[in-house]
Amino acid sequence: MYQVLVGNNTKLPEEALYMVRFHSFYPWHTSGAYDYLCTDKDRRMLEWVLKFNEFDLYSKGDVLPDIDGLKPYYQSLIDKYCPGKLKW
Repeated sequence: MYQVLVGNNTKLPEEALYMVRFHSFYPWHTSGAYDYLCTDKDRRMLEWVLKFNEFDLYSKGDVLPDIDGLKPYYQSLIDKYCPGKLKW
């Protein structure tokens, strides 16, 4: 998803791109693995990845959301940060 966003010139801030790119890289953000490869910027961005994980893993409910009710809100975010037709 990171490559799709970058390839489509997303307007998301860099912190959001780090969240998308590294949220599943558990060795890095849970046990500090690969720190020797990190830049100071990577270490600063780690805070954002950790914040995102609070809402990513184990945050799903059993009740399905109201898709029709939520669609306008999420479509407005897509239009704002990823306007136009995405190139995959």
